[in-house]
Amino acid sequence: MHALYSFVAGPLLWAAFIVFFGGVVYRLVSMALLAHKKDLVVYSYMSLRYALRSIMHWLVPFGSLNSRKRPVLTIVTFIFHCCIFLVPIFLFAHVVLWKESWNVSWWYLSEATGDLLTLVVIGACLFFLVRRLVLPDVKYLSSPSDFVVLALVAAPFITGFWTYHQWVGFRAMGIVHMLSGEILLAAIPFTKLSHMIFFPFMRGYMGSEFGAIRHARDW
Repeated sequence: MHALYSFVAGPLLWAAFIVFFGGVVYRLVSMALLAHKKDLVVYSYMSLRYALRSIMHWLVPFGSLNSRKRPVLTIVTFIFHCCIFLVPIFLFAHVVLWKESWNVSWWYLSEATGDLLTLVVIGACLFFLVRRLVLPDVKYLSSPSDFVVLALVAAPFITGFWTYHQWVGFRAMGIVHMLSGEILLAAIPFTKLSHMIFFPFMRGYMGSEFGAIRHARDW
């Protein structure tokens, strides 16, 4: 068990970071080249003003017409995205690991807050799952990969919650927690989770086209 833990917490963790950062660079470069190939003037009408205007409207809850049409989905999605970044970065146990490994630390969430936000993420994942299974239009557009991605996101939070509360088998679950987190990290550039990378570029492109060229809103 100790040897497996050392492998997952050491070489496999480094491999996950390498795949993640390498994948991000590869996807950004390949998409930039493809965009230029498909549209030779794609970069010439990019506008920082209209790009930022579009990004801000789509980041703020109910800033876009589409988000106002689905208030429940908008609220759940916004809270989910906030928690999914806050928990891994500011969870006390994770900050301690960074302190032990690199002698760096920062502000962290209280244990009760970390627990609450973790449950919020798990609950949001269940909401998205039920939505894909129940709503006809969403169900029609859903593919097996969508459920796999949802499971990848939920797994580190479920196993982390289990491990923290030291339920039955928590030592083995701790290894599963690290492994699932590493798989999720490595999968980001190559799955639909890559929207976290491409969002500012896509919105910037749409905002520039609609604002600077069509003189219209894209929200």
